Amino acid sequence: MDSILVKGGGALSGQIAIAGAKNACLTLMPATLLSEEPLTLTNAPRLSDIRTMTELLRSLGAEVTSLQDGQVIAMSSHAIDNHKADYDIVRKMRASILVLGPMLARDGHAVVSLPGGCAIGARPVDLHLKALEAMGAELELRDGYVHAKAAKGLRGGVVDFDFASVGATENALMAATLAKGTTVLNNAAREPEIVDLANCLRAMGAQIDGDGTPTITIQGVDRLHGATHRVVTDRIELGTYMLAPAICGGEVELLGGRIDLIAAFCEKLDAAGIDVSETPQGLRVKRRGDRIRAVDVTTAPFPGFPTDLQAQMMALLCTADGTSVLEEKIFENRFMHAPELMRMGARIEVHGGHATVTGVDKLKGAPVMATDLRASVSLILAGLAAQGETLVSRVYHLDRGYEHVVAKLRGVGANIERIHGT
Repeated sequence: MDSILVKGGGALSGQIAIAGAKNACLTLMPATLLSEEPLTLTNAPRLSDIRTMTELLRSLGAEVTSLQDGQVIAMSSHAIDNHKADYDIVRKMRASILVLGPMLARDGHAVVSLPGGCAIGARPVDLHLKALEAMGAELELRDGYVHAKAAKGLRGGVVDFDFASVGATENALMAATLAKGTTVLNNAAREPEIVDLANCLRAMGAQIDGDGTPTITIQGVDRLHGATHRVVTDRIELGTYMLAPAICGGEVELLGGRIDLIAAFCEKLDAAGIDVSETPQGLRVKRRGDRIRAVDVTTAPFPGFPTDLQAQMMALLCTADGTSVLEEKIFENRFMHAPELMRMGARIEVHGGHATVTGVDKLKGAPVMATDLRASVSLILAGLAAQGETLVSRVYHLDRGYEHVVAKLRGVGANIERIHGT
């Protein structure tokens, strides 16, 4: 099993190109199931999760071709001959549930395994199912699978989400494009990935209004056509690499970066003493002083502070001047990186959904273990500023969400290498 060795010390300088968004691409790919015509995605990230979604779509009968070193994904679903998404594929990734809405909307039936993914607490799919039921779907949970039927097709309805779930909003949005009549999604998620999906669906002929607001209205159409769509910038990869010079010192330009994608995150960086400025090509980040200031962070749905940047922010605050409190309000059990950071000398106390971080002068390198995708990269960030060597194991999590992380960090001066296991 591979690991990553990080030798701390030294400021960073240079440019990092930010890839297309993993979470957007994983949603856009199932949209091919809504049409018999080709859907092509550009600016696609090259990640293991993308390969998993490719495997899933192919198992359903879709044609998926990777072009231009993986940055273009050409898809066609003109011959869907299987409507069962098997556990062996779905268990690898939660985004697999997103094939349910499109298959049900197009062909009136689907069988999809309950999904897997990172072990960061319970993330039930009940909101997905309630949304589809509001559009007339008949659902049954049996033997670990969702059996869904809509013999006469889905019909428009009003969906009131108890929580602004990104995945449930995406599934309902795709399904509603082919439903008969008008569908209204109330308390819909507002994330940039939702807007990106809506833009792609509109390019395919869907009639959608209100994306980016809590109320999305979809007027169903009889069919969707093909399209070519560019995947939006990955705001989580962007925020992650913005933290590298904040932790290590130096100055890094993030190519393709946009403040509007992570405004709440940028506000916290400013409060901590980190400058973020726009450039013609993206964003430039540098630390104002020798040591950052402590700040409190509460995760929230967009436009709030992203839960997917909480672990990385904790790594930054481990060496802040003062005490910070991080409150995780999206997922329970998402402080599993804290004990690993403590192995490096961090002072962290976790009580339920709160973590209190008292800054220390320096972290010390140590062997640590990644527990999930974002935790893995937080340990790498901590290692960049730690004294000595940090060996991060179980980095297969990392490959799900960050392409060429070692090359990108080495390109700005980090002393980091991947060690291939047997």
